[in-house]
Amino acid sequence: MQLQIRVSVDQKRAIARAARRAGMAMSSYVLERVLGADERRTAELMRHLANVAEADSRRFALAELHDMLASLSASELRRAVAEPPPAALAPETANYVAAMVEYACARRGLENPVWTRAIAPLATPMFASQLESLRLHLLTRSPPPFRRRNVFIDTSIGGRV
Repeated sequence: MQLQIRVSVDQKRAIARAARRAGMAMSSYVLERVLGADERRTAELMRHLANVAEADSRRFALAELHDMLASLSASELRRAVAEPPPAALAPETANYVAAMVEYACARRGLENPVWTRAIAPLATPMFASQLESLRLHLLTRSPPPFRRRNVFIDTSIGGRV
């Protein structure tokens, strides 16, 4: 199949230069820019989550993933989360990410990606807060995908604490 678009001579030259700098053919470059950005960003964030040790950095990466998942249309989300994380995630992080993806898919009326089923729920509960007084609240307010994975938070995709 072929797609034709009208561009000016200057625009075509700019696209050709950008494709050369990326080491790609012009068609491949345009397709990557149009269709691959969400998939690539999801993979980058998951790779980062696999390598981050500090809790604050992990929270920022999860927040960035949250914002991206919340902003995607159903078709964009399906493509962005189709592949499993490109790097091994710690069990807590893997469950948190899988729950975020499952929640986002449920909100868009999509089936969960197959790779999320391969992530076993945590054996012991993980709470978003260490405050004992908040645990009952977290137990009752966590969205279902998180509860199924033994992860207890106050809000998820589309909301912030």
